Amino acid sequence: MAEPNAPPPLAVEGLRVVYGERLAVSDLTFEVRPGEIYGLLGSNGAGKSSTIKSVVGLVRPVAGRVLVFGKDVREAPIWVKERSGYVPETSLLYEALTPREFLEFVAGVRRLDPATATQRANAYAAAFRLESEFDEPITALSNGTRQKVLLIAALLHQPPLLVLDEPLNSLDPRSVRLMKDVLTRYVAQGGRGVLFSTHTMEVAEQLCQRVGILDRGVLRGEGSLPELRARVQRGDATLEQIFLRLTEEEAGLEAVVASLEGP
Repeated sequence: MAEPNAPPPLAVEGLRVVYGERLAVSDLTFEVRPGEIYGLLGSNGAGKSSTIKSVVGLVRPVAGRVLVFGKDVREAPIWVKERSGYVPETSLLYEALTPREFLEFVAGVRRLDPATATQRANAYAAAFRLESEFDEPITALSNGTRQKVLLIAALLHQPPLLVLDEPLNSLDPRSVRLMKDVLTRYVAQGGRGVLFSTHTMEVAEQLCQRVGILDRGVLRGEGSLPELRARVQRGDATLEQIFLRLTEEEAGLEAVVASLEGP
């Protein structure tokens, strides 16, 4: 359990990210609470990945700050990285290595006990049914198998914060269900938190305790599904319907579909 009054796993305060003249994230504020999977939802280009990269220190915001368990990412980058696991939107792997070799490399960087690291890696490999590919070069693996390796690498040191950018991309249905169960059990242990970026509404609705809806870098709505339903005044609304209503895409989408019907 988290200690009373302990800082949350993640707090984003007034975040602003700019690329040249393009504003990618505008004054974004939210937090991931202990024991919570927080879903960051948005269409392509909404600012999800820019937010994620700011959280893990890959992008330097022009304003605002990111706190991991109370520590500023810019002031204590090593401390933060030791307590975080990250899965990027696009695969970043050493393709000449095998999954086993890559995970051994990650374990060394994380300064894990070799025996513990091997035990965990083997357990995850078995769970994801990777045994037959565990000693094959990564370059020969499918996108789904590569994604499994990335997920194992993020989980290997059992960090208290997981930052996952579209983590279920390319996974087969069994592996998607496995990851949902792993994440649910993960946050139930001792004040951990997960920031989960996705544009798949069904997954967020099933998995996340709260969600934040991003649209063109602006947080349009935040809360649990019942709270968001109350905001749009529709007690039976799905998360997809709420998303379209808050991003003002619902009417426009209906018009586009109608225009395709032809004369």
